[in-house]
Amino acid sequence: MMLRVTKILALFILFLAITGGTAYLTLTWIVKSEDTVVVPDLVGKDVVYALEMLTDLGLNTKIKGSQYSDIFAKNYVTLQEPGPGAEIKKGRDVRIVLSKGMKTVVMPNLTGLSSRQGRLVIEENGLCVGRISKVYYDTVVAKDEIIAQTPSKNKPTTRGQCVNLLISLGPRPRAFKMSSFEGLSIDEAVVLIERSNLQVGRFRYDYQPGKPEHIIIDQNPGPGYRVLDGTPVDLVVNRKPDGKEALNSDQMQPSGFYVHRLARGFLKKHVKVRLDSLGISSELCNELMDPGEELWLLVPTYQTATLFIYEDEHLVKTQVFSP
Repeated sequence: MMLRVTKILALFILFLAITGGTAYLTLTWIVKSEDTVVVPDLVGKDVVYALEMLTDLGLNTKIKGSQYSDIFAKNYVTLQEPGPGAEIKKGRDVRIVLSKGMKTVVMPNLTGLSSRQGRLVIEENGLCVGRISKVYYDTVVAKDEIIAQTPSKNKPTTRGQCVNLLISLGPRPRAFKMSSFEGLSIDEAVVLIERSNLQVGRFRYDYQPGKPEHIIIDQNPGPGYRVLDGTPVDLVVNRKPDGKEALNSDQMQPSGFYVHRLARGFLKKHVKVRLDSLGISSELCNELMDPGEELWLLVPTYQTATLFIYEDEHLVKTQVFSP
């Protein structure tokens, strides 16, 4: 009887040992299988796909480097470590090498593009901007347009090579003799200057007895000088001295506002206001304004100043302020 009980007890203990061992091995295998993953095949996949795939598997992506490839396009994986099928633990690194594309590229056609567009195309093809030359050209080619390039278009070129560009400065400025503005009012002189494709320069005030006030008595460049389109013209305006001593900073108080109202309509206008005083030109306003809107401008009274108001690049008002 005792022997039978002993056998039963031994069998029971053996059963518990086998059951416990099996459970331990099963649990260990499950835990181990959860901690390890199989590395996927990334070669020939783009970098975004590889990054998403490895992140989903709990692995880290490390870019080991890049190399030119005649097989894989730019930013596609060419090599990986560990290789596909390897089992590694989560949180480990997978190193990849990316393609820089083919070492040679067909030179794109840059002629007719703006210099900014040309630079973008050059950079997108792995090239660099070389020497830039600018020349005046005919009226057909716009300013800042690429006229020629070296190397020429469709030529096989090694990536990293620099491209030299010839860029148009637009039509050559027109040259002509400077007109005389002496004897004109400020308004008349400014309008004539702008109609002549010149620029209004600085104003200076002087006095010549016997001549009307607020007319032009001198200019620079002088009448008859050879000038180009866009040349600034400085004007001297006849004005009596006020006989007052120079004001210090405490006496320099601004006046009230000068109000300019836009005409009523439907479209906004680009309004630009310039104030010239003591030979210094200041921009007071440069913005789009609604029809009928009022523009309030603060004008100094301690010195002579001239206000120019432009609407859509056209001079609409000139106002002289005197102390």
